[in-house]
Amino acid sequence: MKISEAIRFCLQYQRANSKGNTVRNYEFVLGKFVTTYHDRDVDSISTNDILTFLAELTESRKQNTRRGRFMTLSAFFSLIINIFHPDLKNPCHSPAAKGLFRKPKAQQWTIFDKEIIDEAIYRTEHPRNRLMLELMARGGMRLSEVLGLRPIDINDGKLLLHVPKSGREQEIVFIPRKLSARLEFYVRDYGISADQRIFPISYAGARKVVVKTGNMLGVKLRPHDLRRHAATYASRAGVPIEIISKVILRHADLSTTQQYLGKISDIEATRWIENLHG
Repeated sequence: MKISEAIRFCLQYQRANSKGNTVRNYEFVLGKFVTTYHDRDVDSISTNDILTFLAELTESRKQNTRRGRFMTLSAFFSLIINIFHPDLKNPCHSPAAKGLFRKPKAQQWTIFDKEIIDEAIYRTEHPRNRLMLELMARGGMRLSEVLGLRPIDINDGKLLLHVPKSGREQEIVFIPRKLSARLEFYVRDYGISADQRIFPISYAGARKVVVKTGNMLGVKLRPHDLRRHAATYASRAGVPIEIISKVILRHADLSTTQQYLGKISDIEATRWIENLHG
């Protein structure tokens, strides 16, 4: 079986069974692979071929990206082997490949106290910028989700996402009613029509707003820090982890949510002990 035939079958399979982001990832990696090894037989591909290909494809990339592309290629060979070549060994299954494309160590994120996030919001004078910060810090929204909002998506404390990252058809974001009301007032005051974007700025421009807000307070603040704060603050307030995961962060897996909660700082640990026993 030629590599080109195997890739054609794999892409048909993924398009029928996988979500959009997964399909696009397969199309990218396998598109590069078929360009390199188009006329080769599947059983002629060696581990060295895999390492050479991935070295070029992932040069200067972060370890998460390198591993993701390796896993895509490994899954491709596993699919073809399971269906067409049960006696073939997966060329990605070697100690050398697994070592080079191992899973990176979990990163420890900075978790900001409520006082810092509140100050960042309250000291932001521009109504647009303040609303964006609040939607991330109070509603746990991703910056891309905030930028995609339209007035027709607002419904009494709920926001409808039409193209969520999860790949689902729709998702609902729950936000405080006061924030929802301010969002509606902003839409009315600025004359934004029902199908227009509420925040028509670029991702880079919006990210710069967050970074500048952090600089104003002397901290390194990024958009996802606000989403992590929404999860951590809810956790410290006693909200069940199932609510944090399924409602605030809208994760499919609780283990993903655990990564957002971060480690407890010495200041926070001292505060909790004083609250309990002081």
